[in-house]
Amino acid sequence: MRTVRFHVASLLIFVALVSISATFIPAEPVAVQEEGLRWMTLEEAEAACEKKPRKIFIDVYTDWCGWCKKMDKSTFADSLVTAYAKEKFYAVKLNAEDKNSIIFKNKVFKYNPQMQANDLAVMLLNGQMSYPTIAYLDEKLTPIQTMGGYVDAKQFNMLLHYFGENAYKKKKSLDEFSKSFRP
Repeated sequence: MRTVRFHVASLLIFVALVSISATFIPAEPVAVQEEGLRWMTLEEAEAACEKKPRKIFIDVYTDWCGWCKKMDKSTFADSLVTAYAKEKFYAVKLNAEDKNSIIFKNKVFKYNPQMQANDLAVMLLNGQMSYPTIAYLDEKLTPIQTMGGYVDAKQFNMLLHYFGENAYKKKKSLDEFSKSFRP
């Protein structure tokens, strides 16, 4: 019995000493790598655009939308999507059912109980309240196009390039662009 107590006491002393000494060992600096998209509010993206103009894509979602959650986990987590989006876009999350007022382009958008959505979401989606929907805006915050429904990572990456490379301005159809697109 004494031997067991001796071993238990020795083990406890050893653990205590290791714990104490670990607190005095300086930690190695760890590089922090930002993974995934940096989601902004619309107000943050608008301010960022003033300093460094970029296109914006707005993920218009709701908390109850299953396809929205699937896009979060797969599409928006894809490394090709995040790399290109970080380079060319500001990414914005907009909960369509947000009851708080949202200021965009010096205009206040409020919750619309009849539409069960914020008036900004209603405007961006042209009253077609379908989730998820991605609204693409140019560097001057002018809507380019709105596209509803779930989009996988491969398709979304192609769409980001279509808008990011201004193919839409060259009157190149999305279908034409998709046929020649190579990620």
